[in-house]
Amino acid sequence: MTAVIIGIIGILIGAFAGYFLARKKIEEILREKGEDAKSIIEKARKEADEIVKRARKEAESIVKKERQKVDIQYAKARKELEKFKRELQEKEYQVERKAELVLRKEEEIRLREREISEKERVLKAKTDKVNQLLDEEIRKLEEISGMTREQAKRELMRTIETEARLEGAQLIHRIREEAKRNAQKEATKIIIQAMQRMASAISSESSVTVIPLSSDEMKGRIIGREGRNIRTFESLTGVEVIVDDTPGAVILSSFDPERREIARIAMERLIADGRIHPARIEEVVKRTQEEFGEYIRIIGEETILELGLRGMHPELLKYIGRLKFRSSYGQNLLLHSKEVAQIAGMIAGELDLDVEIAKRSALLHDIGKVADPSYEGPHALVGAQIAKRYGESDLVANAIASHHEDVEAISPYGPLVAAADAISGSRPGARRETVEAYIKRIEKLEEIASSFDGVEKAYALQAGRELRIMVQSERISDAEAYELSRQIAKRIEEEIKFPGQIKVTVIREVRAVTYAR
Repeated sequence: MTAVIIGIIGILIGAFAGYFLARKKIEEILREKGEDAKSIIEKARKEADEIVKRARKEAESIVKKERQKVDIQYAKARKELEKFKRELQEKEYQVERKAELVLRKEEEIRLREREISEKERVLKAKTDKVNQLLDEEIRKLEEISGMTREQAKRELMRTIETEARLEGAQLIHRIREEAKRNAQKEATKIIIQAMQRMASAISSESSVTVIPLSSDEMKGRIIGREGRNIRTFESLTGVEVIVDDTPGAVILSSFDPERREIARIAMERLIADGRIHPARIEEVVKRTQEEFGEYIRIIGEETILELGLRGMHPELLKYIGRLKFRSSYGQNLLLHSKEVAQIAGMIAGELDLDVEIAKRSALLHDIGKVADPSYEGPHALVGAQIAKRYGESDLVANAIASHHEDVEAISPYGPLVAAADAISGSRPGARRETVEAYIKRIEKLEEIASSFDGVEKAYALQAGRELRIMVQSERISDAEAYELSRQIAKRIEEEIKFPGQIKVTVIREVRAVTYAR
């Protein structure tokens, strides 16, 4: 127990001793920190004084600079004010001068007014005197002539009117005669200029097309076994295929350029493909015939773009495209129509008419020649019906209908198209009557054959020396085929004059098709 008490007392003594020692230590630290704080405060005070001094110097510098700027602006404003004062004084001086001038002008005007008033008074007096003298003279004239003033005036007017009528009639006659002479000269001049500016090539359609071959071996494939391929091709296209000794080429012969073009495209496709047999030929020919309509429409679009015409109905574009594959008196119809359109446009420009209406009328003037057989009548009237049907104006339709005087023209465009048509057709070498007659004879052969019942297709081949006819097997028997060929030949002899002979071939084919499934 005593040891515990002694231990406690020792702890307490140690605690007191540690307290006093710690307190002494803290006091020493506080003294040191106080001295440091004083030092820091003193240093901060000195730095603050330095900052204040620098700030004062900077402020004085800024104030000095601003004062200088203000002085400069003040001097500038003062100069401007002085300049404004000088200008104001100058304007005041000018105003004073103008005021003096105005006063002088007013004085001059007043003097002029007094002079004019005096002159008017004198003039009035003279006028009154003249009127008096004139009245006296009129009275004397009336007494001498025995007529009053009104009677004399009427007599004078009658004389003047008679003379004016006579001079007017003479003038009208002179103007009319001069206009006739000038009109003839101008018309001749315009037509000659149009003809001189046209340099279109003369084109006459041939009845043959040459297809180049890569080798003569291809000729045998075109003919096929026992001639099956060539017969199929000819029956589908209506074009005669001539395979002779000409190296590296076969010839397609037909009077119809449309058929010949379809045959050319189909033959070239077959040659490029290399597969030539009846089924393939039928497929290629059918596809080519279907695509041909789009091809002729593109030709029509290119034509109106070339002539600078605005939009036209797609069906009319097809009619224009078909003109490329027709000829009139040996003259290609598309080239002829384009030429007529260009000539009509030139003449319309010279006469201050609508160039576009003239060109449209001229371009479409012969579309009746490529119309379907369902249209009947002269080609000018048929062309007008087609143009009107597909949205062309009455002026265009009438110009087409009247260019051969089938109807009366309602505007200058009908005679204009007729003149341009005549100019195009009258150029040296533009037309060849023999070609036209030949084509009409070929068309007549096909027309005669197609008029018999049971005939499906009819093609004139070998320049019209052979007429090949496909008949419907279900309607025409083998025996009837022989009789049909005889009747067609007899009809040709009665209606057509031709040199030599024409071979009439009637083909009757039966196809049996069955599909294995």
